[in-house]
Amino acid sequence: MFQLDPTRTYPAETESRTIIRFQDCDPLQHLNNAKYFDYYFNAREDQVAKLYGFAPAQLFRELKTSWVVYQHQIAYVRPALVSEWVRIMSRLVYFSEDTTITEYYMTDDRKEQLKNVLWVTSKYISVETGKRIQHHPAVMDLLGAIKLPGEDLHNIPFNDRIREIKHSLVK
Repeated sequence: MFQLDPTRTYPAETESRTIIRFQDCDPLQHLNNAKYFDYYFNAREDQVAKLYGFAPAQLFRELKTSWVVYQHQIAYVRPALVSEWVRIMSRLVYFSEDTTITEYYMTDDRKEQLKNVLWVTSKYISVETGKRIQHHPAVMDLLGAIKLPGEDLHNIPFNDRIREIKHSLVK
């Protein structure tokens, strides 16, 4: 299980670089809308394990808990194209005793053009009962260590957040 190291600073944002695969694209050579989820979730799983030494499967095995997706908000800003290199960023922007909101966004390789933004709201559950429960204390420690500092972005309207991310990109 995750053990918080008080001497260590944990990065709030994860980043991966990947190429858009032909088999994931539609006839117009755009990344299929449903495939964004695969790219995001795979990138986050890899980076969380690498940066934080944590895998969600640990929750399932050790605590008999997990997160389940409750809601998605997604915006397709510009298409990701077949064989294009892209950057995928993710970060925890909110958490409470039983809920998390993770923000994902994709840009071109130079981080100049925003391609997509996704907010995923997840609920923490007991896998034995399927009911929502409070985060385990070690999970709360992890969430506190990796949350994006500052205000809870879940209070900002999604479209305003898209504009903020666009303006933050390299010009």
